[in-house]
Amino acid sequence: MTTANQITIGRIVLVPFFVVQLLYYFRTGDELHRYLAMSAFLVATISDGVDGYLARHRGQATQLGSYLDPLADKLLMFSGLILLSIEFESNPFEQRIPLWLTGVVIGRDAIVVTGSALLFAVLGNVEVKPLFMSKTSAVLQMVLIGWVLCKLPGMGTVALAAAVAVTTVITGVLYVREGIRQFSEHPAAQPEDEQG
Repeated sequence: MTTANQITIGRIVLVPFFVVQLLYYFRTGDELHRYLAMSAFLVATISDGVDGYLARHRGQATQLGSYLDPLADKLLMFSGLILLSIEFESNPFEQRIPLWLTGVVIGRDAIVVTGSALLFAVLGNVEVKPLFMSKTSAVLQMVLIGWVLCKLPGMGTVALAAAVAVTTVITGVLYVREGIRQFSEHPAAQPEDEQG
């Protein structure tokens, strides 16, 4: 259990706290809950960079960390996107993340995960090469959530949502193309007469 993994687990623990504070804010409108949610989100975002630095530059990269880190990221982003896109009866936020964008982000990840699972089932191995644009998309998603949490101007929300949509769709297409390439090059994808 390296320091990097401990920080990642701490980030996962922050997610339910973040969700509960947002729900209380929707229910009561008490700004204290929004500030607590913002603080939890900020700490989780900063800790993401810290555990990544420790893993890459301090020799603390582990197989457990390779599973926990993306899990922590997705839990935080999905909870933020979903809660900030749903229209509650009492919603103290003047603006929301577009619901269609939340669908695009979750849909892309569902396709990628399903495709990776199928590739692993057929090939026994999947080569996942992180894309720079995928990291850019993740950062933009975090900025968008933070933007709405801080109640910053609506035009920024529109611009960030557009940027997230474009990068999400592009990375989704690139991951699908890569998955098709890996499958097509494997003997299991060849007709039986060609294999034998």
